[in-house]
Amino acid sequence: MTLARLLILGGSNIQINAILRAKEKGHMVIVADYLDDAPGKKFADYSELTSTFDAQGCLAVARKYKIDGILTVGTDQPVLTCAKVANELGLPSFLDSEQAQAVTHKKVMKKIFKENEIPSAEYRLIQKDFEEAELGAIRFPAVMKPLDSQGQRGVYKVESLQQIRSLLPDVLSYSREDEILIEEFYPSEEITLSGWVRDRKAHILTVTDRQTIANGQHIGICIAHHFPSKYLAEYAKEIEELTDKIVQAFDIQCGPIYFQMLIGSEGIKVNEIACRIGGAYEDELLPVITGVDILEMLILHASGQDVDYTALEHYELKNNTNHASVQMIFTKPGTIGRMAPMEGIVVRSGAITGGFNYDVGSTIQEIQNATQRVGYMLFQGDSATGLKTKIEKALACLEIRDIQGKNMLVDLHCQK
Repeated sequence: MTLARLLILGGSNIQINAILRAKEKGHMVIVADYLDDAPGKKFADYSELTSTFDAQGCLAVARKYKIDGILTVGTDQPVLTCAKVANELGLPSFLDSEQAQAVTHKKVMKKIFKENEIPSAEYRLIQKDFEEAELGAIRFPAVMKPLDSQGQRGVYKVESLQQIRSLLPDVLSYSREDEILIEEFYPSEEITLSGWVRDRKAHILTVTDRQTIANGQHIGICIAHHFPSKYLAEYAKEIEELTDKIVQAFDIQCGPIYFQMLIGSEGIKVNEIACRIGGAYEDELLPVITGVDILEMLILHASGQDVDYTALEHYELKNNTNHASVQMIFTKPGTIGRMAPMEGIVVRSGAITGGFNYDVGSTIQEIQNATQRVGYMLFQGDSATGLKTKIEKALACLEIRDIQGKNMLVDLHCQK
């Protein structure tokens, strides 16, 4: 018997786990994605060629199938679409449309940061025909960002006014707005916080070191997450206080949270926040290392069922002795000719799981953002040494070659 009709926004590899889990629980699943060949669509009961950014289009899909709930995982902008559709149809939603706008639109987000004295990089908003004086006291290097994009698309590090003017049209091409964000570059290392809010109280599940690379002007491309963060011992209290401050400032009542923070010479600054499950396969990793299944909680809420908060209420981050890592796989540009099967790599290395986002015959572009991830692997260990051993075994087994037989793998030194 079908329990609920759920519309899942996004049919990429990041959403496949949610699609499969919802179906396993007996729900009818409809997937909306602007790509006809989105990989998640083949696992759904029904699929629609609709952009997850298109609230009216997704509302029409929702009405067509008379859905009982709507959700997304791992991606920012569809959070706003989910809220708009749910609010319009009176369906379960953690956020109203105004809140969803605040956590998905950098102009609104930065304004709330400033009003609530939440530390963040100095910024300005500029349009295509901006005057130099509009940059104010912004110092170079700086970072250009679309106001309403995701996955590092259209994000550039710039060193001069000339570079800003040159790249501005490209940044705007990733946005539905006519202005962009320009902020000072903060030399730092990044941490990410995954958690769940219940009754306006934040429960922090993990704090990880988010390892990134830059490829020319493209920055912030995530290649790995490491748990626990090396900064946790020193900054635990400050991270907790800042998290609580954000939850209150944005009036987050309930649901998943994913906060990105920067730690440098000026202390912690908040980069961005989101009210969603993270896009680095946290829905698969967190249940293993915390015992809290946030994907299960998300699906239960969307389908109108009671959420069991027992595991969440009993969890304490300070008592978690696990070591874990998410390793992203990237390659050089080219066409894949041969790949070692992931199943064998997982078995031989002791990884939790892993997967490829591309197949033999796929053509991979130059690394610019998260869409060039060729695959991923998740690892858990009782110690840092044990974790490192598993990662090394997996990387030794990993093989991706092009149609000429040349190695395509990029050595990103992902190991902690």
